[in-house]
Amino acid sequence: MRPTTMIKPIKAGQIIKVSLLLAILISLPRSIYLYNMFSGGSIDLSGELVMDFLYRYIFFALFSYLILQVNTNLVYQKIKARHTVQLVIVVVIDFLILLLLLTLYHFMYYHVMGVDIDKRDWGFVKFNYVVLTVVLFFIARVLRLQTDQQESKLENERLKQQNLQNELAALKNQIDPHFLFNSLNSLTSLIRDNKPATQFVNKLSYMYRYILQSGDSNLVTVKEELKYLESYAYLIETRYRDRFQLNIKIDESFLDKKLPPMALQLLVENAVKHNEISASHPLKVDILQRNGSIFVENIIRPRTNLADGTKNGLINLKKRYALLLKQDLSIRQDNDIFSVELPLA
Repeated sequence: MRPTTMIKPIKAGQIIKVSLLLAILISLPRSIYLYNMFSGGSIDLSGELVMDFLYRYIFFALFSYLILQVNTNLVYQKIKARHTVQLVIVVVIDFLILLLLLTLYHFMYYHVMGVDIDKRDWGFVKFNYVVLTVVLFFIARVLRLQTDQQESKLENERLKQQNLQNELAALKNQIDPHFLFNSLNSLTSLIRDNKPATQFVNKLSYMYRYILQSGDSNLVTVKEELKYLESYAYLIETRYRDRFQLNIKIDESFLDKKLPPMALQLLVENAVKHNEISASHPLKVDILQRNGSIFVENIIRPRTNLADGTKNGLINLKKRYALLLKQDLSIRQDNDIFSVELPLA
């Protein structure tokens, strides 16, 4: 299954304009024919001829509108499937609309015009509708492609702007890394005899080094991310002890795949921040593989007092995935389980 994305609908006004224009174009040959007969003195422009022209024009416009709505909006918004499956569904729906409208056209013609439609004329009408269906199919593809490309450009610009803002914020808050590393080394020498404290500082030092190094990388391997997550989990376990458990089940075949840096850590931190962690309700976070992706899951037990935060963690991660991998995160809450799917590159 391909990742779900937001499909921007094409506005009804735009579809109506195209439908009216196509109805005029498809009616043009008959208009020229009637004009030639009138200018040659063969016929008079009676009420019946005007009614016949309007009847055909309205049906052409209605048919064009229905086909364009189905081909540009309905199928893409309501049917989540692969492109080839969507294409088959579109063709089937177009064929059904064609049959339905031709049946309605033939049935209504007698009631509106007061006479049955001529067999030769009826054959010409059916030919026009078949041709119009093919034309509408390709016009709909062009409209959909133009709208998607425009939306993609706008989203890329928004993401670039967000990245620039994040970089500016990082520069404003940046401190000298050498100063911090020297301070951590000094702290390690002071607590050398305290092994748990020394290990805590070493883990913290490794995390900071990883953050600095990954800042230059758009993607890191799962192996690197899990090693970083191990250090982060050690800090959390030091604080919560047996009230926090991290369960990782990832095959070696996944270790060389890539994802945005600190994606796993952010989701674990999110679980710690928003869920109760107590002796009666310890927090267990599962990190496992499924269907070619990594899933981070935990039981939902909301805190009574939420920790302070920007509430932008998941939003920023979704934007990073959209920019770097052109994919969406899948976030679900089923049966009190909070689950986030991380696609891999």
